[in-house]
Amino acid sequence: MKKILVLGVGAQGSAAAKRLDKEPNVGEIICADYDMKAVDNIVKSITKGRGVQVDAHDKASIVAAAQGVDLILNGLPLECTQNVLEAALEVKANYQDYAASTELYNVWYESEKAKTDKNPPAFEDKYTTEWYYSVKAQYEIYGPQFEAIDRLALVGTGSAPGLICAATRKTMQYLDSCDTIYNFVWEGAIAKRFLPFWWSPITALTDMSQMALAYEDGKMVNTPAFGRPIQRQYEYMDEPITFREHCHDEPLHYGFNADKYFKGCKNAYFKYAGAGMDFAGPLYQAGMLSHEEYDFNGTKIVPFDYALSFLPPAPKYKDEIKEIIDEGLVCDSGCMVIEAYGKKGGKDVLAETHVSAPGLVESFEKAGITAEMYLTGQGGYLFSKLFINDKLDQKGLISSDMLSYEQVDTYFDYAAELGITLETTVKEQK
Repeated sequence: MKKILVLGVGAQGSAAAKRLDKEPNVGEIICADYDMKAVDNIVKSITKGRGVQVDAHDKASIVAAAQGVDLILNGLPLECTQNVLEAALEVKANYQDYAASTELYNVWYESEKAKTDKNPPAFEDKYTTEWYYSVKAQYEIYGPQFEAIDRLALVGTGSAPGLICAATRKTMQYLDSCDTIYNFVWEGAIAKRFLPFWWSPITALTDMSQMALAYEDGKMVNTPAFGRPIQRQYEYMDEPITFREHCHDEPLHYGFNADKYFKGCKNAYFKYAGAGMDFAGPLYQAGMLSHEEYDFNGTKIVPFDYALSFLPPAPKYKDEIKEIIDEGLVCDSGCMVIEAYGKKGGKDVLAETHVSAPGLVESFEKAGITAEMYLTGQGGYLFSKLFINDKLDQKGLISSDMLSYEQVDTYFDYAAELGITLETTVKEQK
């Protein structure tokens, strides 16, 4: 029986905890957060849970809560990642998180590996530089430490990154070689009330405040935020959707792992669309997402912080989600699509994979949560299920795109039980 620490019980952590509660191989779920209202709310809704208050900005607080656990599931803001990783190492637990932190760059810069790093990429954007080296720190600094204690750290395991990475990895089974990968995500759930983001507004707006990132011609490069528009109209769309460049984890991981896991891929892009992009694009253009301090009529403000202060939090409680649905929805749709261009049997082909999953209304009917919580929290839970069923034999640190084909197939067998399925078609390109 496994003992799990769910650290951070917001929208995603609480969804994962509810699913883990139903797993026969889980004996106890420690639900931890600084917000005891959130802790009490989730503990009351499950049978194997107990609650503790944790200040994740204090590593000792995490260590105290994590004694004897088999897995720490990190659902906290990204600035807490270093503390959680190091707490997991201290208590000798496996580790899992939802997305790559940008806060580990000092770990890299202070390491011996940094002194021998040859031909580092030169990004236009400081944030991208810090993010790139944070990921290198995860792979190359923390990876060996987890391997030394015979444990695994699995990073980037939400919906995107996470589920979409596993789907992209599975798509490689249909190609002999790969040239270009596109990940398309459209957030099509739109409420009548003002609600631009269904997940953490600070995480969403931080991503949207930076230059985008792509893997292009075998190199990591910055691309224009909200730039390079591409239209797609799949059969379930009423009209064409315009996808744009966005700062996201996937091209970074696919680039690092191109040769071993992605059939020699040379180009990888993340393209995004939806209400959040439509809301944030004009703010970015106006300079309202700048992180630099600005003098406004004698008052010092940071535009990003000012804009963020007006945004409503993501809904996470059942009654507030029901209220939003009862008010009516403008749209309840979306897409997650992988387009992988390459060779099969000597021919140029497109392997196109569509992820099907419950929308907002269906997610609420099934689990009392939003579609974002369903796909991210439960997409993350499916990786946890691989842990608790002993399906992961790797040690060290890997990202969600580095699963074996057998592990990916098991992941999507689990996903199908939640109504999350894949459909791949291979089309010859003229």
